[in-house]
Amino acid sequence: MRGRLLKVVCAVLPAALAVMLTSTGARAAAPVDYVALGDSYSSGTGAPPYVSGSCFRSPRGYAQLWADTHAVSSFKYAACGGGTTQSMTDQFAALDAGTDQVTITIGGNDVGFANTMITCVTGSDSSCVNAVDNGIAAARTTLPARLDTTYATIRDRAPNATVIVLGYPRLVEPTGTCLNTTKRTALNRGADALHEVISARAAAAGVRYVDARAHFAGHGACGRSPWINQFSLFRLAESFHPNATGYSQGYLALLNGVTG
Repeated sequence: MRGRLLKVVCAVLPAALAVMLTSTGARAAAPVDYVALGDSYSSGTGAPPYVSGSCFRSPRGYAQLWADTHAVSSFKYAACGGGTTQSMTDQFAALDAGTDQVTITIGGNDVGFANTMITCVTGSDSSCVNAVDNGIAAARTTLPARLDTTYATIRDRAPNATVIVLGYPRLVEPTGTCLNTTKRTALNRGADALHEVISARAAAAGVRYVDARAHFAGHGACGRSPWINQFSLFRLAESFHPNATGYSQGYLALLNGVTG
């Protein structure tokens, strides 16, 4: 009796395991409808070539790289360089009840990212520090309500989606070769303040937040192994944005870490 039972188990178990593995693999490989929203850090600015003119949308950005390496049933690359929480109406139009995954990096332009960068590169130490302090003040007073509205709109337009908010890295290596210690410290302090606000509002909205700072550490602009472009007057829009490595080894790796 025991021998007969063992034979039955040995015959049935491989088939059962095959069914389990097949169904698990099917779930893991189920294609998703993916929408990428956000600003220049989401659109791939800093890693040319670009396919969308004024939006500086690059196939080397993390969103396109993720779509290229995962099973997607549709991919809408709506992110646009220069985007703010107040200019996303067209981007929101890409969302619907069938959207499964949304990624977004947003908020930097709301607090004067571009002007602060230019001021710190071309101005005095005090003007740089003042610009960063003004950005931090805006991040703490104006930005929270704007982020709340942004996340709520995404939830309303794409109620079934997993929403992933990717944060900003510290921009400059603390011991980097560009700017000076005062300016580098001020810019990185601004990145920390943005992290505090964005992570808090993402948590309040119940969406996933991914902190980029530790992963980019050692790879800031002007360091030995930069994942972020340093300032260039001839490539102004790309200054202090991730390069191709920053998107592939930086942001894509972070996104893979939460999506698989």
